[in-house]
Amino acid sequence: MGLGNPGPQYAKTRHNAGFMAVEKLGGRVGADFKRETCSSLVAEWLSGDEKLILAKPQTFMNLSGKAVSALVKKFSVKLEDIVVVHDDVDIAVGKIREKTGGGAGGHNGVSDVAQRLGTPEFKRFRLGVGRPPEGCDTAEYVLSPFEKGEREFVEKAIDEFCGRIIGHD
Repeated sequence: MGLGNPGPQYAKTRHNAGFMAVEKLGGRVGADFKRETCSSLVAEWLSGDEKLILAKPQTFMNLSGKAVSALVKKFSVKLEDIVVVHDDVDIAVGKIREKTGGGAGGHNGVSDVAQRLGTPEFKRFRLGVGRPPEGCDTAEYVLSPFEKGEREFVEKAIDEFCGRIIGHD
């Protein structure tokens, strides 16, 4: 599940790092986000007897849990198979951290997912978008696009995410 906000005005913003990651993963495996279900754009990929379901909730970030919980129910996804990828201002631009469980770290989308699933014990990939400059509102910062010099580092982190999910770079 890639977290982000729907609409072209948010497409290249820091808050949409999760969308960017699942879009790139879909491109790598040839899965297109053509289907809409459970308030999400969904792409599916089969590899042997395993199915990868990629989703971009269209509920806006702070209500991501509504879509994620509906998808989990519809596709009978086990808790240990849920992977959420999202932006994180507490991690430097271009870095990626993987964790299972724990707090939401002030991320309202992750908080909503945990609340609606009834547990925070799902795997997360946190893509670093860096701290806002002093005096800049965090919400304003995450809704701004990456700077030109940051894009290369973000792409490398997204490539690393894809490699971890599908097992190669």
